[in-house]
Amino acid sequence: MKFRFAIISDTHLAVPYTINHDPTRFSIVEISILAIEKVFSHLEQLDLDFLLIPGDLTQDGEPDNHSWLQQRLAILPFPVYVVPGNHDVPTLYSTQNTIGFREFPNYYRSHGYNDSHQCYYTHEVLPGVQLIGLNSNQFNGEGKQLGCLDEKQLTWLEKLLPQLKDQLILVMIHHNVVEHLPKQANHPLGKRYMLDNASLLLDLLENASCQLIFTGHLHVQDIAYHNNIYEITTGSLVSYPHPYRIIEVERTYQRSINLNIKSYRVDKVTGWENLTRMSRQLLGERSFPFMIKLLISSPFEISMKEAEKLVPYLKYFWADIAEGDHLFDFPEFPTEIRNYFQKFGAVKSDGTSALIDNYAHLKL
Repeated sequence: MKFRFAIISDTHLAVPYTINHDPTRFSIVEISILAIEKVFSHLEQLDLDFLLIPGDLTQDGEPDNHSWLQQRLAILPFPVYVVPGNHDVPTLYSTQNTIGFREFPNYYRSHGYNDSHQCYYTHEVLPGVQLIGLNSNQFNGEGKQLGCLDEKQLTWLEKLLPQLKDQLILVMIHHNVVEHLPKQANHPLGKRYMLDNASLLLDLLENASCQLIFTGHLHVQDIAYHNNIYEITTGSLVSYPHPYRIIEVERTYQRSINLNIKSYRVDKVTGWENLTRMSRQLLGERSFPFMIKLLISSPFEISMKEAEKLVPYLKYFWADIAEGDHLFDFPEFPTEIRNYFQKFGAVKSDGTSALIDNYAHLKL
């Protein structure tokens, strides 16, 4: 069995009159339609079996942006499957500017959601290949958005997985389930991108011998591994380096699964001929407050004065993280801090390099 599919993530699509010009935003939503059209033009030339979009389809859940995307996906020559991101359903109930949480499935009935009453689904995308689309967006009693799976969804999944014993299972969810950054689940700047009850989901998937999770949210190119499970997270199409992926899968006669992963980039669009340079520069300039917070928070908690001396060296740190496959070393830093930042690189636990974030051959 052989098949090929693509992944585009965090498209943050915004038709021009809906664009919210935020000077602190890391992404360039102004290019969202131009970028996605360029990617579609490429994908339409390929013999694709399907496309996955793991959330943050729209800028901030605007009805017109969901409608535009829904109509555009409908005319692609291959099936498309989506799940909601935190930006797609920012409010529990609809407002003048956003759709409500329960409205999301109605927009994407042709893209996984046969049941308009729930925000998760399963679908046999090909014979022997089962996609599970999970919803990681919940709301507490005060209406605050949370990143977790509710009990009803976990119960549904627990009953479903034993029925898929002989299938190749692909799980798609917006929030990260496996850590992509050092101690991400506990760090104040990283845990907001993690699924709060990730350990529960991982236990279920491990017991079902599911080995592939596809996520977004973090806006980085990264492939992480935990207990025989690979999580492939794809960076944002509207943020440096504007990536997307094409994955070829082959199931051998010995029942092993081979994945060939290739990453591509949108390096320019009309009016943004220097997109790569401009978006990298933007990310560098706007990352200053984030880098300061990283230095003055745990585990270092150094003074603001010390942080301001080190932060110029970190101007493109997040851009390099987003690009994937980067090795870090800051010899100017104190030993403890230098060692800490080295762990953010594409390295294994033993310190050796593992350049698999953009191009990889994985054998399951």
